Amino acid sequence: MDKVKILIVDDEPPARELLKQYLVHYPGLEIIGECENGFEALKMIQEFSPQLVFLDIQMPKINGFELLELLTDPPKIIFTTAFDEFAIRAFELNAVDYLLKPFSAVRFNQAVDKALNSLPESWSAAVERNSLMSGLESVSSILERTVVRVGSRILVIAVHTIYYIEAQDDYVMIHSEQGRHLKEKTMKYFEHHLPADEFIRIHRSYIVNINYIVKVEPYTRDTHVVVLKNEEKLRVSAGGYKKLMSLL
Repeated sequence: MDKVKILIVDDEPPARELLKQYLVHYPGLEIIGECENGFEALKMIQEFSPQLVFLDIQMPKINGFELLELLTDPPKIIFTTAFDEFAIRAFELNAVDYLLKPFSAVRFNQAVDKALNSLPESWSAAVERNSLMSGLESVSSILERTVVRVGSRILVIAVHTIYYIEAQDDYVMIHSEQGRHLKEKTMKYFEHHLPADEFIRIHRSYIVNINYIVKVEPYTRDTHVVVLKNEEKLRVSAGGYKKLMSLL
């Protein structure tokens, strides 16, 4: 029987060592590698396709949640964190389990056993991904940045540099100081997670950063357009105009 491939992702060497010590007692598991940040983890997951990942949440460059957004076929995830608030978010993301640091061997064994019991399930990788992405959609937090893939590179976009977000079927197009980038997210997600005092949905197709609005002009009898600092014009619906005026 093939061994279950394991990847450890944590920016703290002692935390990685502890996981490896605990995993010694599982001869059916094979550690294929360890990473100290999300960039390394993304490459390892794409290249070696581990079935189970121990994933730290707070890491430099990109965190554990942002890493998940970049994966098309995520493996089973056990989150590890030192902060209760992140543990709660991890639970909401439908991860197999989470380990709150410092955790004992007994608690570790419970999480691993739970993960191994879930591996033979008949549901597909697509269902697994949809479950995780659904959890990401529902997490209630205000974004400070978002991540996108540009070929083999990862680009981190600070929220305050975003001009506007445009609906693109099942995706959104993020227009920012770094250019235009497509991301597999919903308008509803950004509407609920962007800072409400800076961003407003002015149309079913647009969420705009009010800091980049230069002026509002009439378009038709009942609609308007906003003119941005980069001279782009975006249509504003009647309902969006009322919200915009109340915010401005």
